[in-house]
Amino acid sequence: MNYSFRILIIFLIFPFVSIEAQGLLSEKTSFTRQDTLRGSITPEREWWDLTYYHLDIKVDPENKFISGKNTIQYKVLKQDSVMQIDLQSPMELLKAVQNGKELKIRHDGNAHFISLIDNQKIDEINNLVVHYEGHPKEAVRAPWDGGISWKKDKNGNHFIASSCQGLGASVWWPNKDHMYDEVDSMQISVNVPSKLTNVSNGRLRGVEQIGDTKTFSWIVKSPINNYGVNINIGDYVNFSEVYDGQAGNLDMDYYVLSYNLKKAKEQFKQAPMMMKAFEHWFGQYPFYVDSFKLVEVPYLGMEHQSSVTYGNGYQNGYLGNDLSGTGWGLKFDFIIIHESGHEWFANNITYKDSADMWIHEGFTAYSENLYLDYYFGKEASAEYVIGTRKNIQNDRPLIGFYNVNKEGSSDMYYKGANMLHTLRQLIEDDEKWRRILRKMNVEFYHQTVTTQQIESFLSKETGIDLTAFFNQYLRTIKIPTLEYSFKKKTLKYRWTNIVENFDMPIQIKINNDEKWLFPKAEWNTISLDSKIDTFEIDIDFYVESKQQ
Repeated sequence: MNYSFRILIIFLIFPFVSIEAQGLLSEKTSFTRQDTLRGSITPEREWWDLTYYHLDIKVDPENKFISGKNTIQYKVLKQDSVMQIDLQSPMELLKAVQNGKELKIRHDGNAHFISLIDNQKIDEINNLVVHYEGHPKEAVRAPWDGGISWKKDKNGNHFIASSCQGLGASVWWPNKDHMYDEVDSMQISVNVPSKLTNVSNGRLRGVEQIGDTKTFSWIVKSPINNYGVNINIGDYVNFSEVYDGQAGNLDMDYYVLSYNLKKAKEQFKQAPMMMKAFEHWFGQYPFYVDSFKLVEVPYLGMEHQSSVTYGNGYQNGYLGNDLSGTGWGLKFDFIIIHESGHEWFANNITYKDSADMWIHEGFTAYSENLYLDYYFGKEASAEYVIGTRKNIQNDRPLIGFYNVNKEGSSDMYYKGANMLHTLRQLIEDDEKWRRILRKMNVEFYHQTVTTQQIESFLSKETGIDLTAFFNQYLRTIKIPTLEYSFKKKTLKYRWTNIVENFDMPIQIKINNDEKWLFPKAEWNTISLDSKIDTFEIDIDFYVESKQQ
């Protein structure tokens, strides 16, 4: 998610339209040892590969307390004897046990270094059990300043949910809290008071009554990123449907507060519409084995894998507002469409380092206008994405700082979407563009990736060397400016405010006749057959212009 706080300035009449990175509200440019321990692939992380978690916890709503254990299964990649596990204060890592032996733990802030006794043989699959407890950070303004939301519904029932993108999953449970290594599968067992229900990722395996409590066990069979793991606890009712999708029958479940059932049954009709549009554009839903869920929560929403959370008030737009200002943003429920789009871009294709968060947010913001394209046509989708340009700040590059858990500018949403919309124009073949997006979700199926991998893939598949294109839009705050002048039958033009080797062609209209120009940094002059009366630049290209 990671929506920009600066949108408050733009949408002063919309006091709740606020889009900024969860837990990363400041413009941080200096970093600490803790940032490095969190954001880099440390020696204590790189020697082992995650294969399975069993998170087994008890949630005490009255005391806002979580306790339990996480069984960590891993494959040894090379011999070592120290393992880094992350858990953020004020949560406490109580002990670590392997093969019945309690191990020594060295605590270094939020990183905990466990000294293993048994020899770690290469290719061996081993287990480590870590026990923990505490009062997790309470979300101040979820999901942007996340943690655990301890709320109550209208009937006075506990209404609890986790949200931790950016902040990190280790804010509420111990794990290998770096995005490069996704766990292959997972069980999530959550014990709650018996009148409440816990909904987590994957499929419900069973419910066990234990005195005046119940334990809900969920099974995730697909690789899952750490911030995607969630708990949602409330007085839920459930309804469901089976969607006839590209990979067969897909179970779609909806968990909502009991008194919102009627509204949810109407508003959530957009979920299968979303699935149809996105399977068209991006290929089959990536998690058929784990199903799809929308779960009501006490905050706006988040892209938790196969357990997408929803708090948009059962209304279209973003809290009832159109972020594009065109009217098209009121044709769909922003949270249903945007957060579900992340199932393809964030959950299927996941960045290795948060510096590359634009991969999640640029493509997913772009998915909003592709949803419009599917149901309302290409012109509507273009108007929408172009309308969002007014939200672009050009304050920082879209790529952030590597190895310190620091994402780039919140422009990764709207600038990212407009960059991709511009790329669509360069391809000049919408069916080819659709095939590329679909192939992308096959090529990187259930993988973690880098920006370089995405750039190389798109250059190869489009047949265009996009090196300078991505350098321009991802790594600078410069917007290409087409300078031009015309007199009688002569037109002069060039690119300014560009990176080295930037030579993107652009469509223009001269006297209402469409033409391609191929500007470079140097002035180019062409002579036409007739006098130039009007000159227009195709607005689908995210550029600026200056007439000399």
